[in-house]
Amino acid sequence: MFEVAIGLGVLISLFFLETFGAAAGGIVVAGYMAMYLHQPLTILATISISFIVFLIVKLLGKVMFIYGRRRMVITVLLGFILGWVARYYGLFSGLPTGYSVNVIGFIIPGLIANSMEKQGIIKTLSIMIVAAVVVRFLLILIFGGKLIG
Repeated sequence: MFEVAIGLGVLISLFFLETFGAAAGGIVVAGYMAMYLHQPLTILATISISFIVFLIVKLLGKVMFIYGRRRMVITVLLGFILGWVARYYGLFSGLPTGYSVNVIGFIIPGLIANSMEKQGIIKTLSIMIVAAVVVRFLLILIFGGKLIG
């Protein structure tokens, strides 16, 4: 099912990019987010790490040239490092939930932060959430409502 979610996420992200001119955080982000819509705190944890990466890249941009591939590599690397730190040190483990709150994926926060840097925070988060909901809806239709979670 995860593979189908990623594939649908790629298609929906491409459709939104071509139709509205806005990326859904990255080509695979919508599929990953769709699989975690039933865990809103996990999505918030991922967006929080993405926002921290975004701020760090903004600060680094004041002292060095960050554009194109360099920005992409820096945001993905920072997202990976901060996501790993959040997992390893359990930064989100103290929350009173019925499930384990963690950061989604290893490159997802960096991809989201890179899109935030390119097209803005509101535009990125709006398209990302709508794309994830559309992917989740399609998954429900395809699998007859039998989703994980």
